[in-house]
Amino acid sequence: MDIIKTQNGSELTLALKGRLDTTTAPQLEKEVGESLKGVKDLTFDFKDLEYISSAGLRVLLSTQKTMNKQGTMSVANVNDTVMEIFDVTGFSDILNIRK
Repeated sequence: MDIIKTQNGSELTLALKGRLDTTTAPQLEKEVGESLKGVKDLTFDFKDLEYISSAGLRVLLSTQKTMNKQGTMSVANVNDTVMEIFDVTGFSDILNIRK
């Protein structure tokens, strides 16, 4: 998985490419942990994300809890495969998903 990080002041976008699964979730967790200081608006861009597993969902949930204390978090450009996973797991009710 590749993570493309774009920061503009207190706005941060993390664009993910590939698969967010048990193997790659620690990479995202580390990147998020190192990047959230001072961030008020976090966007995950899933345009090139092919798949997300429960490990990836855990990272999103943890990040959402952190961002609830310091700003907002949204997920953009979710494909049908990932959206189905969000729907089945109930994450579509928890996350702010932008089309």
